[in-house]
Amino acid sequence: MELLEERAILVAVEEDHHEEFDYEMEELRNLSKALQVIVVGEVTQRLPRRHPTHYVGKGKVLDIRRAYDQYDANLVIVNDELSPSQIRNLEQELDCKVIDRTMLILDIFARRAQTKEARMQVELAQLQYFLPRLVGLRSSLSRQGGGTGGGFKNRGAGETKLELDRRKIEDQIASLNRELKHAEKQRETQRRKRQKSAIPVVSIVGYTNAGKSTLMNSLLRDLYDEEAKQVFEKDMLFATLDTSVRQVTMPNNKQFMLTDTVGFVSKLPHHLVKAFRSTLEEAREADLLLHVVDVSHEQYRYMMQVTNETLEEVGVEDVPTIYIYNKADRTDMPYPFVQDNEIWMSAKEGAGLPELLQMIEDEVFKDYVRDELLIPFDRGDIVSFLNERAYVRETEYEEEGTALVVEWPTPIRNKYEAFIVS
Repeated sequence: MELLEERAILVAVEEDHHEEFDYEMEELRNLSKALQVIVVGEVTQRLPRRHPTHYVGKGKVLDIRRAYDQYDANLVIVNDELSPSQIRNLEQELDCKVIDRTMLILDIFARRAQTKEARMQVELAQLQYFLPRLVGLRSSLSRQGGGTGGGFKNRGAGETKLELDRRKIEDQIASLNRELKHAEKQRETQRRKRQKSAIPVVSIVGYTNAGKSTLMNSLLRDLYDEEAKQVFEKDMLFATLDTSVRQVTMPNNKQFMLTDTVGFVSKLPHHLVKAFRSTLEEAREADLLLHVVDVSHEQYRYMMQVTNETLEEVGVEDVPTIYIYNKADRTDMPYPFVQDNEIWMSAKEGAGLPELLQMIEDEVFKDYVRDELLIPFDRGDIVSFLNERAYVRETEYEEEGTALVVEWPTPIRNKYEAFIVS
């Protein structure tokens, strides 16, 4: 059965002194586009604050209805999260389906999540969003199938969930929380293993579509000249939701773990931030953050602010950070250019990758110690281990054993300090 084409009217209130309103509208259009929704009209209103019962003033409700009829729309998308009563009142007045920004983002996440953990996180956020809205949404969503007209791809939203009573939804939320707790424990075990191995962790963070996946792929291509380790990338909002982890070995044999995280967006639903908390905590445990910024966008400083605020919300503080001003090829700024902990570069072109790798090395390996070792010939296992886990600068074979000059982290040094030549 062919799905009905989505044609939407966007509705937004510009509260006084809201400097980023124009950008938020641009972002709302892009979020709609991410779900193949055609934006056919917009209705905005400047108010001191949003109307408590209808979001917009009652006169504007009539304007929305006129635009809805004029452009043959079948959907109204509101720029802010609506209360249950606001959704109910708007739908009654407009006699059409109304969704808010939160529902729109939830729908995108539901369609993009690939791993089991990401799907559980999204479903949990959906249920937590819909639970207090069951009364207001039941009639419209049971008739029209949830979120946007195509409905949510995942099991867990729209009509299917609204057929369940509140107790069953609460039970399902509890069940998902238990499963996610288990997944969180597994993630914590993996983190402890990485910490025990003394391999530094470098985590990529940033606004959605800033070029995080492109940067990760460019680094991997530069080091390995292969496609096997590539992660998905596309010029779209929330192209990737699942955390990607790659072990990176530099030409000098120094290693670090490179992780990618979900992108941020303004007004990211609280339920989603909470649901993805364990995933975002990868950044909290990192030794270094790579904060990727689309410097070609006129609102890039606002995007940085949103990213930093979201990181603070999940407890990411006091982690050394390199600010990567990506897409410099679209600006007049000369690149690659390095200044302190900032670099202007183009991940797509690969311009600035050597400089960035040097910055990463200078930060995460700054505590490496240089020592001379003498390993007996019958302990070849140690030599093999050090060749894998340390930076072996020199190797010579002497009568008493293998002489090495190594640079290594303190945890490994402590383990093998008996072989250090004083």
